[in-house]
Amino acid sequence: MKTPEPSLAAFLADCQQRLERALEHWLPAATTHPVSLHTAMRYTALNGGKRIRPTLVYASGQAVGAEHTHLDAPACAIELIHAYSLIHDDLPAMDNDDLRRGKPSCHRAFGEATAILAGDALQSLAFYILTHDNAATPDTATRMRMIETLSLAAGSRGMAGGQSIDLDATGQQLNIAELEDMHIHKTGALIRASVMLGAICRIDTSDGQLEELDHYAKCIGLAFQIRDDILDVEGETGTLGKHAGMDEQLEKSTYPALMGLEAARQRATELHEDAMDSLSGFPASADPLRWISRYIIERER
Repeated sequence: MKTPEPSLAAFLADCQQRLERALEHWLPAATTHPVSLHTAMRYTALNGGKRIRPTLVYASGQAVGAEHTHLDAPACAIELIHAYSLIHDDLPAMDNDDLRRGKPSCHRAFGEATAILAGDALQSLAFYILTHDNAATPDTATRMRMIETLSLAAGSRGMAGGQSIDLDATGQQLNIAELEDMHIHKTGALIRASVMLGAICRIDTSDGQLEELDHYAKCIGLAFQIRDDILDVEGETGTLGKHAGMDEQLEKSTYPALMGLEAARQRATELHEDAMDSLSGFPASADPLRWISRYIIERER
């Protein structure tokens, strides 16, 4: 399996360590009543994964010179929202997948009712952290802006809306514009929020910088989904940590199905190059963002 380049690998490892400490701090212990719910929450949130979204929080914050201690709360919050979305996506009423990150999906391990509650509780905890983490930015307006950013990205105008569009489109043939609109909401909204949460942790980040980072995020969010679609065709279940070929089984429109594999790969490369152009005015402190963009289109899981 292809591994990230050494510089990115080291940055990922550092971000993952910070995130794990934050998650351990905020997640209720498995022995806390109600035990079954808290065990299910921890099972999903601490079950590995690439941690790309919180890493983007740290990377964008570093790019604009934000304090690292201010970034732990939004990084933790974004990962908990992502974890909740995975639980709900895997449910029989949604994608009906019984494997996640190489282990049984939450509803397979704990039952559907507990899985739904675990997802709900993880979502609530994300916003609790943004309001209560004493190490986060002391600026109230910035905290409110972070809450607004994350709530919009997770809701009907973002990730949840994208999932709804996806469900409605099952068995239908979408065109490229419709497919991109779906993924801009379903996958792209949370990736975009990750980048923006890190950037707004520094209150004097300029509007120009925010616009460039937002464009970068839109590009890599779409590239991420294209690569996911490609891996669903070419990847193996053991490597992906989830069942390969599910898109075809669920009769979903994908980039390879509409464009062909080679054209889909080319589109992902073009988006990566566009993302790089948007970072041209940033110094070397933005290099992790550059590394992540390349990694997204080359990853094998």
